[in-house]
Amino acid sequence: MTFSHLALALLPVCLFLLSLLYLDSYKLVRLQTIAQLVIIGCVVAALSLFINWVLETHGVDRRLLLRFGAPAVEEILKGLPLLFLIRAKRIGFLIDAAIFGFAIGTGFALVENFYYLSTLLHASPALWVVRGFGTAVMHGGTTAILAMTTVALSERKRSDSLWLFVPGLVMAFAIHSLFNHFVVSPVASALVIVLVLPPILVLVFSQSERYLKSWLGSGFDLDSELLRAIASGKFGQSPAGEYLQSLRDHFDGAVLADMLCYLRMHSELSLRAKGVLMLHENGFPVKKDPDIAEKLAELRYLEKSIGKTGELALAPIMNRSSHDVWELHMLEG
Repeated sequence: MTFSHLALALLPVCLFLLSLLYLDSYKLVRLQTIAQLVIIGCVVAALSLFINWVLETHGVDRRLLLRFGAPAVEEILKGLPLLFLIRAKRIGFLIDAAIFGFAIGTGFALVENFYYLSTLLHASPALWVVRGFGTAVMHGGTTAILAMTTVALSERKRSDSLWLFVPGLVMAFAIHSLFNHFVVSPVASALVIVLVLPPILVLVFSQSERYLKSWLGSGFDLDSELLRAIASGKFGQSPAGEYLQSLRDHFDGAVLADMLCYLRMHSELSLRAKGVLMLHENGFPVKKDPDIAEKLAELRYLEKSIGKTGELALAPIMNRSSHDVWELHMLEG
């Protein structure tokens, strides 16, 4: 194993991950999180190598395993951590979905390529060009596509159902399997991957940033207007206040008071989160608010106090979106 082989096999996917982080003007993902995701990808790769070895030693045809078995095993295992993160609302936008997915794929590619570097000591540089620029970027790209597709469907359907994971998984498997079929030469396959996947991710970045900018603007205005109405003492005369009063027949006074406090606290924290994103976008440093933990604890207490029924009753007058829980997680970080 020479330094040039090591660089060809490992550097391209790492550099592309760094370029995604550079393109993210809102800095939605922390470097600590990236490191954790890369490590998760490394663990997933080791597990995949073991499962593929077990399948091969138990009689699965090598060509069948390469073309269908391995892509299925690897994409499912790479996708499981993403499924958990998406359902836990730890991924808010397509931008961070792409970064999360590519980071896991990067960890996977690093372990897989390092394994082959240690076993194919005398392979030609052409192999490491293919594995570094083709296979490694493919692993990152397919996992990013899986993450982005699932997040996009979750936002559109306003749901985190398991079936929403399936379309992205099918797309990732199809790309991976097609790559492993070697319909064209390995070098040509690597070239196609490099020419197709990165531009797709960059396009998604630009579209997502436009959506994020629009969401920040409209959400900031709505939250500000609601807080102004509450602070003015004339909230009861506003449409939101009139709606809250109409709920008196369904909730007792104490619960209604908690619902109003929940509405105010949620709007304050939502404004704080949007302000943090705006500071990130413009390159300003952000200091953690020492009162955030206390405010989040109060919000959770109020959430338990009003219950699911209260949350559903407030939904028509709250600026709620699929990003609400993600906002709070961002403030915690």
